[in-house]
Amino acid sequence: VAHGKQAKNFISDCVSQANWLVKALDQRARTILKVSIEIVKQQERFFDHGVRFMRPLILKDIADEIEMHESTVSRVTNNKFMATPRGMFELKYFFSSSISSVYGGEAHSAESVKFRIKELIDEEAPKKILSDDKLVVILKDEGIDIARRTVAKYREALRLGSSVQRRRAKNLPK
Repeated sequence: VAHGKQAKNFISDCVSQANWLVKALDQRARTILKVSIEIVKQQERFFDHGVRFMRPLILKDIADEIEMHESTVSRVTNNKFMATPRGMFELKYFFSSSISSVYGGEAHSAESVKFRIKELIDEEAPKKILSDDKLVVILKDEGIDIARRTVAKYREALRLGSSVQRRRAKNLPK
């Protein structure tokens, strides 16, 4: 009889723990979905038009919108990925610091500015290699208020050589 009661208590504990785990996993899934839906809303222009249209976004923006703590949003976005028509992205990818607009308009995301720098360098002619200073001038003309050292930092992060390195590489005999 004592054996039967012990077994019954053990099974009851196991069922309670299993129920708790199922509820915790369900809550986690709902939280990830809530955060993901808000990211898609906030970055709608990125999904419609590409990286150039990514807007600056911080964890607090999402946390405030879905009424959760910023640390929860941070935890939820760590090592989680979203499959989109534009490819597979880590949720953290959608969070980007902002770069001011020259004309006081909407700020630009660091990711969209990096993308624009890469585009400009990819399009440069072998005889007209763009220096970081020239890139700053072009970006300012496009309304992006950016320092030369920031252009250099982004260019290096993209693993793109300096103007001298690119000039040498593009003018090598083929």
